[in-house]
Amino acid sequence: MTKWFKSKWLLPLFALVLVLGACSTKDSSKSQPEEGVNDQGETTYPSGDLSPLEKREKVVIAEDGAASGAGFYIATEKGYFEDYNIEVEFAQFSNSDDMLPALAAGEVDIAGGVSTASFFNAISQGIDVKIIADKGHNVPGQSYFTFVIGNHMVDEIKDYPDFKGKKIAVSSHNSIDEYIFEEMIEHAGLTKDDVEFVLMSDFGSMLGAIDSGTIDAALSIEPMITQGVENGFHVRFGDATDYAPESQIALVLGSPDFMNVEQDVSLRFMAAYLKGVRDYNDAFIKDINKKEIIDIMTKHTALKDAELWEKVYVTGLDPDGKMFIDDIYKQYDAYEANGAIRGEIDLNKAIDPSMTEKAIEIIGEYER
Repeated sequence: MTKWFKSKWLLPLFALVLVLGACSTKDSSKSQPEEGVNDQGETTYPSGDLSPLEKREKVVIAEDGAASGAGFYIATEKGYFEDYNIEVEFAQFSNSDDMLPALAAGEVDIAGGVSTASFFNAISQGIDVKIIADKGHNVPGQSYFTFVIGNHMVDEIKDYPDFKGKKIAVSSHNSIDEYIFEEMIEHAGLTKDDVEFVLMSDFGSMLGAIDSGTIDAALSIEPMITQGVENGFHVRFGDATDYAPESQIALVLGSPDFMNVEQDVSLRFMAAYLKGVRDYNDAFIKDINKKEIIDIMTKHTALKDAELWEKVYVTGLDPDGKMFIDDIYKQYDAYEANGAIRGEIDLNKAIDPSMTEKAIEIIGEYER
């Protein structure tokens, strides 16, 4: 998520038509990136690290214009994939349920996923996908996925225990949304019976509901949070990292063949992807080449307002691809405790950051 992820123009619904059979298609019409020789007579490569692939490879990514896909977009526009002789194609789906079988079958190589009970259930039922890298987490003090309260509540809700008796909108059950809601309730010293849970699947609808007083608070997401603040619909309340400091909101997923069989391709893909993520961190954390990166984000995502990009709290993306693995287990346990998990799942097998770690050995760790 992880993505600005559940609004109809934000994260993960994977919305159009899969281009079948596109994975690993060679394109002989494009030449291999040129190598060179330095003053010491050593071969140099366009990437600065690994040689390009001898044959051009196509990698298909399931992505829908979510902000958490920044690494993919930036690596594409900056030529990092091209340096390795990789062609990237973005494929979209009518719903996320279609994405997982296509990923397991190798029709798609890479996808983004958000933590839900249904995601884990799909794995338990034999859908073989690999959880390989971070694709969305909250930055401490600047959470892109956090609670807001209506203006009519600013004098009543001063601290988390003040949520008692209030109507709180959450976009889905048995998902990262409800998980973060439950973490907040526990942090407040309350139980779910102490508040009124309002299921509201569309983040845009939350804006009107909170403005009218139909709900008192909502677990919202950028850019809806910033837009709501600017339009006087609501105010931010605290920060999600107050009670869920290491929540893994969204994940990069890989097909088993792509990660285990096509390792020459997947290693180079991950190196290029992480270079894109690092440019994203340079822009939004270090203020380096920020305008260039915002231009890329406005091109590829639904948020076309460059000025708003300067104001929103952006999705956290780890520049080394590191995930909060303990939190993935914790989320699974929470869904299981709620009776939402069907079947057995070996998370040790499903979570496999090994290719991401190999890529870091090649390009080095990010200077934070």
